[in-house]
Amino acid sequence: MRILFMGTPEIAATCLSSLLDAGLDVCGVVTRIDKPQGRKMILTPPPVKVLAAANGIPVYQPKTLRDEAFAALLEEINPDLILVVAFGKILPKNVLDYPKYGCINLHVSLLPKYRGAAPMQRAIMNGESETGVTLMYMDEGLDTGDIIECEKFPIGPEDNFETVHDKSAEIGGKLLANAALRLQNGDTLPRTKQKSEGATYADKIEKADCHIDFSRSAKALDAFIRGITPIPMAYAFLNGAALKILKAKPTSGKGNPGEIIATDDKGEGSFTVACGEGALLVTQIIPEGKGKMTAGDFLRGRKMAKGDVLS
Repeated sequence: MRILFMGTPEIAATCLSSLLDAGLDVCGVVTRIDKPQGRKMILTPPPVKVLAAANGIPVYQPKTLRDEAFAALLEEINPDLILVVAFGKILPKNVLDYPKYGCINLHVSLLPKYRGAAPMQRAIMNGESETGVTLMYMDEGLDTGDIIECEKFPIGPEDNFETVHDKSAEIGGKLLANAALRLQNGDTLPRTKQKSEGATYADKIEKADCHIDFSRSAKALDAFIRGITPIPMAYAFLNGAALKILKAKPTSGKGNPGEIIATDDKGEGSFTVACGEGALLVTQIIPEGKGKMTAGDFLRGRKMAKGDVLS
């Protein structure tokens, strides 16, 4: 069975690795174009491209899937099955209809909840106690296709975007490989229509979404910060300069929202910020123009004192 894989970021590379480990015939990979990254804006290939090239798999990086050139390429590749993980573009009808066994997508939420671009981040930010992955047949809607299989896992109090991402990639890769092997062996996969009731959307995370509002409760802000750590990271302003907060946990304390109500510059150190309800004990940060550091190092540099306000 000839499989065309479509995906771009690290989670897609992990799933592609699972397909290769299972001995499946990935005859080609379609991914996004190389993009400049980092402060020096170095042109960098997507993780899926790097893995595919290392395994001798042909890589295609079309600017669009909606022209005659890609239609001709699809005829040339002639896949029996298309598997999609975080590709980043909507597949047009002619692509969806092409493969004998259809197009199967791995979505990193428990559909129909958190359809859309940022399901892992939004689930953590909203304080969900569990999430999971869903295998689905693709249709022309946004994550609305028939469900093949779901697998749940808990979101723990220490989980952040990175840990949930890695769990989703590991579980999702196994589900994707197993589904492909079943089709290859002549099995028919189950299909359950999605219900519109209970559907929610996980909008893309924009920079403005990452600004910390200290009028919220410490519990809510703990989930908020974990949901966007280590990227794109939550931030506030101290004396006009951005301060990214990487590690914090709810604690007791009272004061005006955003007010620094306690500091500890011993060892790794910490500072405590008053919230609308309770307070946040902050232990790791990134000041504007600097690298990651402990709260203790920041305090010993006399960059903050009790009574200062994060806005």
